Amino acid sequence: MRETGCPEETLFSFLSRKRREDLGYRNILSSMCTPPHPVAARAHAMFLETNLGDPGLFPGTADLERLLVRRLGALTHLPLAGGYATSGGTESNIQAFRIAKKRKPTRSPNVVVPESGHFSFQKASDILGIEVRAAPLDAEFRMDVDAVDGLMDKDTIALIGIAGTTEYGMIDPIAHLSDLALDREVFLHVDAAFGGMVIPFLDRQIPFDFRLPGVDSISIDPHKMGMSTIPAGCLLVRDPEYFSSLNVDTPYLTVKQEYTLAGTRPGAPVAAAVAVLEYLGLEGMRAVVAGCMENTRRLIEGMETLGYERAVTPDVNVATFSGDRVPATWRVSRTRAGHMRIVCMPHVDRDVIEAFLEDMSGLDA
Repeated sequence: MRETGCPEETLFSFLSRKRREDLGYRNILSSMCTPPHPVAARAHAMFLETNLGDPGLFPGTADLERLLVRRLGALTHLPLAGGYATSGGTESNIQAFRIAKKRKPTRSPNVVVPESGHFSFQKASDILGIEVRAAPLDAEFRMDVDAVDGLMDKDTIALIGIAGTTEYGMIDPIAHLSDLALDREVFLHVDAAFGGMVIPFLDRQIPFDFRLPGVDSISIDPHKMGMSTIPAGCLLVRDPEYFSSLNVDTPYLTVKQEYTLAGTRPGAPVAAAVAVLEYLGLEGMRAVVAGCMENTRRLIEGMETLGYERAVTPDVNVATFSGDRVPATWRVSRTRAGHMRIVCMPHVDRDVIEAFLEDMSGLDA
């Protein structure tokens, strides 16, 4: 650390140089995040110093967190869902594992997760000492529910379904998992970190949420398709009492018990998430999602015209293709099976799609 402070102009010149080293979102086609909506950025700045870890000091911000939970609960067909704002899908998934483990104590707990599951489930496994049993996928990269029952035993504490898989944009057969969870009396968590802000706004309704009686918890990330600032996640639960098993004493705070994973929790991204939902409303979010889905369709059409076969027809705005070459100016990613992966986020608009397709066509020139 410096002995004497750095002049402000020098400091921000240094910071500006570092920021310019970051990639611009326009040519990033691999991310499930996107530049925040302008109202999100404005709201975030208003709540920079707020800490939801001590909510009695910030009652207005705590009200916004409750409003966020109500809005997302209503979106997933359970307005009175319990929940709280997390740092994102990883924290939400870890917390779901904790709840499931508390609800069914056993010496050798295991959970059944599809092979398409996010790597956060492995983190949860490592932290909590839970065995993860991977269920195979079918030909369309969805969880093969016929294989799930054979992976379960008396020590299975939870089933996991994915609504909008990270790699292929597929929705697992959550309705079948719901029936199985009820039959076997097992906790069912739905990882909708990405799809939770897409599926409710699609023309074609796909059951994935609390309408299904076996669904116990859902993770949703407003900092993805909700266009909030980072980090903004949310864990929703069917029964608010689920959280009571996670409580620890916090005697010196304005609340005397706390069930969240993090202690200090920023209020700014929560305000940002609420701002976007209130500003756009259902109509605005439908328009955003419709645009992303149309751009996904255009991308698939254009890539197949160029000879790049789609890996699968996605349920949400993630497109995957066979093919190894990509122009150096664009950032795409690869699935574990080696497919080119592109996420059509709000910043990946029609002009971006056409520019990418033009550059891809030039590879064969």
